[in-house]
Amino acid sequence: MMVVEEATGSRGRLLAALLFGLAAVAAGEDESGVVTCGSVVKLLNPRHGVRLHSHDVRYGSGSGSCTSEERRGGGPSAVGSARSGQQSVTGVTAVDDSNSYWRVRGRMSTVCERGTPVKCGQLIRLTHINTGRNLHSHHFTSPLSGNQEVSAFGEDGEGDFLDDWIVLCSGTYWDRGSEVRFKHSSTDVLLSVTGEQYGRPIHGQREVHGMSYSSQDSYWKVMEGIFMKPLEVLKTEAYHVEL
Repeated sequence: MMVVEEATGSRGRLLAALLFGLAAVAAGEDESGVVTCGSVVKLLNPRHGVRLHSHDVRYGSGSGSCTSEERRGGGPSAVGSARSGQQSVTGVTAVDDSNSYWRVRGRMSTVCERGTPVKCGQLIRLTHINTGRNLHSHHFTSPLSGNQEVSAFGEDGEGDFLDDWIVLCSGTYWDRGSEVRFKHSSTDVLLSVTGEQYGRPIHGQREVHGMSYSSQDSYWKVMEGIFMKPLEVLKTEAYHVEL
């Protein structure tokens, strides 16, 4: 699944993603086993069994549930207290939730050509398919654990330099079968889950945040998704190795 930049709205993005998927390789069919730019994936935190997720629920004022206005259905949902007001990012146990799809892209102000294998140590952006906002972090405190807030930011895939994450893995490329970490390029925190759960309006979802140190809470693995076929770069490198 891959989003078309011109598509607008969550339904348009998903339809475009499905259409582009016809030219892609479904999970388990690609022999190279690497994650490539343009691929759309779900990311699992193996320790806690949750997938990286977002939705149109914002960090905002309140006690961790919704405000009285939201209980009456009269305003946008919000979670947390004195937060950034940006779109929240959580972890969910559901396997089939469409709000857990993220597109792999190049760092801000760059284009990573579709099908380019992602290298270990490379800067990338992860763009939420249904809302078009990028995985983001900044010096706000997360609502439940007091770690660094992780949000989704921008419009139609365009945000700022705080959307860039470094892929930490072993070897040359981000392998689909391996667990990797994502380090925020500007603040050095690691994308993590430590088990704290929200109440209303997103009951049972886990807090996702940035942590200053590495642990098993910081590892992620690609699960469901559609992967763009790797470019000739892998075949070329293999040829040179054989020589």
